[in-house]
Amino acid sequence: MSWPMIPLGELVDIKGGGTPDKSNSEYWNGEIPWASVKDFKKNTLDSTLDSITLLGAKNSATNVIPAGNIIIPTRMALGKVAINTIDLAINQDLKALSIKDNNVVDRDYLFRWLESQSSLIESEGKGATVKGITLPFLKGLNVPIPPLNEQKRIAAIFEKVDSIRQKCNRGVKLADDFLRATFLEMFGDPVANPKRWDVASLLEYGSFKNGMNFTKGESGSVLKCLGVGNFKSLATITCMDNIDEIELNTIPSDDYLLKDGDIVFVRSNGNKALVGRCLTIYPNKEKVTFSGFCIRYRIEKSAITAEYLNFLFRTPSMKRQMLSGGQGANIQNISQGTLSALRIPVPPLEKQQTFSKIVSFHSELMKKLNINIVETNDMFGSISQTYFN
Repeated sequence: MSWPMIPLGELVDIKGGGTPDKSNSEYWNGEIPWASVKDFKKNTLDSTLDSITLLGAKNSATNVIPAGNIIIPTRMALGKVAINTIDLAINQDLKALSIKDNNVVDRDYLFRWLESQSSLIESEGKGATVKGITLPFLKGLNVPIPPLNEQKRIAAIFEKVDSIRQKCNRGVKLADDFLRATFLEMFGDPVANPKRWDVASLLEYGSFKNGMNFTKGESGSVLKCLGVGNFKSLATITCMDNIDEIELNTIPSDDYLLKDGDIVFVRSNGNKALVGRCLTIYPNKEKVTFSGFCIRYRIEKSAITAEYLNFLFRTPSMKRQMLSGGQGANIQNISQGTLSALRIPVPPLEKQQTFSKIVSFHSELMKKLNINIVETNDMFGSISQTYFN
């Protein structure tokens, strides 16, 4: 397909934004939604975390953007793009693109084209700490312009695929919400313990082990090493493909090798939000160790299940209680002592096993949903390649 290329700056008017004085309370918490890069959670802006007053808008460089414009970050969050569905003000890190002539370019088509350019825009970011793009670069982006009816047809195709993708993502969230709700329904909040289950220390049912410290330069024995970077928001890891390999002079002893059903905690990290996060790992027969920033808990008595403990430690109340014993000013941390001091409700084993079956069903459902998400993303990329490259 050979379509004329027109610079973005000829197709749209571009408005910037600003930030009212944050020390002036009369400028904030008003009636005007005020968008920043932290509001770019999806490809529509229908709400904002912050708001400003009319006085704040008047006494700053911000602009109030009518609903229906394309909003793009030019500093931080590069490559993201959204359409505002409400009138809102924007800060200095955002630019609003308003179509000059709707008979030349369709807004939804242009939005999808900008989405397809995310990697290019991100790669163009300049700056030592915070990356940004320049206004001349943005205006100079060459947009392929097919006939208007073709633009609308292409935008409609993207909309259908995106709708499928969003439904898959909603399915994942609903399934996760259902599992958390099921845990609380079956067992109650683990700190409040409203069902009055017997309580015990984790030491009564298993043992802890700190991860191993190693230095670069060792060689001879290769194995995988679970690190903090592998945790993300995962509850379990059953595939070891994304875990990095390390080289050691010798294979570590068995107590440094993870086994199926081991629960691993983040012991220490510069990002406090990661401290105390846990996951259950199933390495099967693969040799996998764990880093010194982690603590491994291994169940040694059958009266408690890994699935139950995993979700118990993922509840907000138990996480708060765990971290209330954390030490350290700059790098908050937990220890074996922190974890063993916790009093854990221990429901009947049969009830825990019932929950384990529900978790297993949930895992199978997640596999199918994730396959659908991958396939939909591939389809989205393929359509983008077809029409925009």
